[in-house]
Amino acid sequence: MGLLDNFFKGNSKTKKEEKKLPWQQLTQVGELQKIKEASKEKLQVIFKHSTRCGISKSVINRFVSDYDLNIDADLYYLDLLNYREVSNEVGHEFQVIHQSPQLILVKGGKVIHHASHHEIYANKVLEYI
Repeated sequence: MGLLDNFFKGNSKTKKEEKKLPWQQLTQVGELQKIKEASKEKLQVIFKHSTRCGISKSVINRFVSDYDLNIDADLYYLDLLNYREVSNEVGHEFQVIHQSPQLILVKGGKVIHHASHHEIYANKVLEYI
C-alpha cells in the first residue's frame, strides 16, 4: 500500500516547499502606534484574516504564494476573530471600513491603499514601496 499512499497523499520528497512569510502577529491595540511610526521609514502591510472564512483562506494562500520575499516592508497578520478589539481599532485608527479579508498598506502614518476579498493582490504592495 505504500505506493498508493504516495499516490494519494503525494510524495513528501516531491512536494513543493511551503513558502513562509515573515508575518508579525498583530495582537494588541498599542501596536498600531508602532506601525504608524515605522511607516515613516518603511511600508507597513496589515493583512486582516478570518480563520473561519473560505474566501479569506483562499485569498491569503494566493497572497503568500505570489508575495515577493525581497520586498522591504513589515508584514502584520491580524486574526480578527481572536483579536476583534484590535481589528475594530485598525478601522478607527486608519479610517477604513472593516472587511475580511483585508489588506491595508500604511506609509507616512496614513493608509495609502486598502483592498478586500478578491481585490487583494501581493503585487500591489510593490506599487507602493
